[in-house]
Amino acid sequence: MDLDSLQYAPGSKKNRKRVGRGNGSGYGTTAGRGTKGYRSRSGSKRRPWYEGGTMPLYRRLPKVGFTNIFRTEYKPVNLKRINDLDLDEITPQVLAEKNIIKNENVLYKILGDGEIEKSMTVKAPAFSKSAKEKIEEAGGTTETL
Repeated sequence: MDLDSLQYAPGSKKNRKRVGRGNGSGYGTTAGRGTKGYRSRSGSKRRPWYEGGTMPLYRRLPKVGFTNIFRTEYKPVNLKRINDLDLDEITPQVLAEKNIIKNENVLYKILGDGEIEKSMTVKAPAFSKSAKEKIEEAGGTTETL
């Protein structure tokens, strides 16, 4: 058997549908699209989320949860970052200079991740309970702005 003697199996090779080539072809006038309607027009696409005009699934499902638009968001600052500064007083201005916060008007919260080795005064808009305890254990003070 040679490659040139191979033949397609009967029915496996089908001629493509040539639409809009006259009524005698069977696909003239409307080109097999039917008469009128969205799918008969040019440029019509069946989008994956389209559900045939029914109320779509994303509108039928209940919206879960609640977003509080008045929530105050704090940028987290850990104790280990403050300990690395090795200063006596930590203020928003100092943190902004050291690029720990963007600027001194940013709301940030001191969190208790890490240890503090020397006593220092820390001034911040908010403290976590563990951070406050660790600073006071080291002999420092906390001041809420």
